[in-house]
Amino acid sequence: MTAAPVLIKGAKVWLDGEFRCTDLRVADGVVNAIAPDIMPEEDDMIVDGKGRHLIPGLVDLHVHFREPGFSYKETIAAGSRAAAKGGFTTVCTMPNLKPAPDSVENLKKQLDSISDDAQIEVLPFATITRQRLGHECVDYKALLPYVAGFSDDGTGVQDADVMRRSMEGIAEVDGLLAAHCEVESLLNKGYIHDGEYARAHGHRGICSESEWGEVKRDIELAAATGCRLHICHVSTKESVELVREAKRKGLKVTCETGPHYLAFTDADLQEDGRFKMNPPIRSGADREALRRGIADGTVDVVATDHAPHSAEEKAKGLEKSAMGVVGLETSLPAVYTYMVEPGHISLGKLVEVMADNPRRILGRDPEIKEGSRADLTLVDFSREWTVDPESFLTLGRATPFNGCKLKGEIMLTLFGGAPVFSHPEL
Repeated sequence: MTAAPVLIKGAKVWLDGEFRCTDLRVADGVVNAIAPDIMPEEDDMIVDGKGRHLIPGLVDLHVHFREPGFSYKETIAAGSRAAAKGGFTTVCTMPNLKPAPDSVENLKKQLDSISDDAQIEVLPFATITRQRLGHECVDYKALLPYVAGFSDDGTGVQDADVMRRSMEGIAEVDGLLAAHCEVESLLNKGYIHDGEYARAHGHRGICSESEWGEVKRDIELAAATGCRLHICHVSTKESVELVREAKRKGLKVTCETGPHYLAFTDADLQEDGRFKMNPPIRSGADREALRRGIADGTVDVVATDHAPHSAEEKAKGLEKSAMGVVGLETSLPAVYTYMVEPGHISLGKLVEVMADNPRRILGRDPEIKEGSRADLTLVDFSREWTVDPESFLTLGRATPFNGCKLKGEIMLTLFGGAPVFSHPEL
C-alpha cells in the first residue's frame, strides 16, 4: 500500500552540502519536488518544517538486534522501531547471533524476520569466519548479495594468516570487511579503561594497545590485499592516528566511533553497568583525538554500537555486567549536544558522519534530490529533553546518557516516503 504524499513546508533542507530553506514534497516513495512555495495537493499530508532541519535519513553501520538467538534482549521489531524514533532509516546488524550468519542457510532466519518485522531497512552483516571462531573463511561470494559486508564483531580475528585470507577473499568480491579490533592476549580480564578511574577504584583495566595493536595489523593487511576495511568502534587516540596515516597513503580504510566516546571520559564513570561497553570509555586525551578526528575527516562515521541486554544482565556493576549499551534513540541529540553545540563540528559535519558517509561506505548516493528514495528525517534542534530510558522503544534500558539533558528531537522519520515515526507534537 502506497503512503499518502507528504509536503514539508519551509524546512532547512540538506541539499548539495548545505542547508536551504525550501519546501519538499514526497510521493510514491520518492522525493517528488523541491522548490519554494510548493502548492499543496488535495491528498497531501502537510508538515510544518519552519525552524526545523530536513536531512537524509540517518544510517547506522553498527547495531545489535539480537535476533535470532537472543530475542529476550532485543528483537528486529523493537530495534527497528527504536531506530525510526531516533531518525534512522537504515541500520546494519552485527552477526553475534545464534545461528551465526555464516552461510546463506543460517542467514535466512534473520532475513525472514527482517522481512516480517522491520520498520526500516535492516541490512545484516555476515560473519568473516565460520561461527565467528576465527579459523575458517565463509563463502563470501554466496553471501555478498544479501549483506552489508562481513564482520566477526564481538571478537577480533586473532590469527593474522586467517585475517589475510579473509581480506583476500572479500577483496576478490569487492566486499566490505568491518573489523572488531581487539588483541585478546592483552585484555588481562579487564572490563573498563586502564586509566585513573580503574586504578582509584580497584578495577581491572583494558589497555589501549589491545585495540590499536590490531588496528595497526589490519591496516597493514588491508594495504597488502586491497581489501576495503572499515574499523569498528574506534576509542583510542592511537587508532585515530593510524587511520589518519592510512588515509594519507590512500588506503581503502574507513572507521567509526560512538556517541558515548565523544561525550564521556573515564572520569565520568560510575559504579553502574550502564557505563560498561567494549571498547570502554577512555581518557580525556582519547576523547579529544576522536573529536578532532571527526572534525578533520579521519573518523568517517558515528555509529551507535546499539547493544541491548536484559535489566538483570546490566544490574551487576562495572565488573560483572554484560558489555554493551543502547544508543539509537539518543545518538543524534547526543552528537548535536556534545559536538555541534560546543563548536567542535558544524551541523553539516554531523549530517556527513551520521547520514552521508555511511551511505557512501555502503556504495549509495547520499544526496537528497528529485527522484531519490524518500528516506528523510525532520529534526527540531531547538528542543531540549531529558533522557529517560523508560520512554525508550528498544527493549534495552542501559545508557550512560540516562538523566542527561540533550538538544534535538526527531519530529518525523520517513522511510520510502512512509512515516515510520511521528512526534506526538508534530
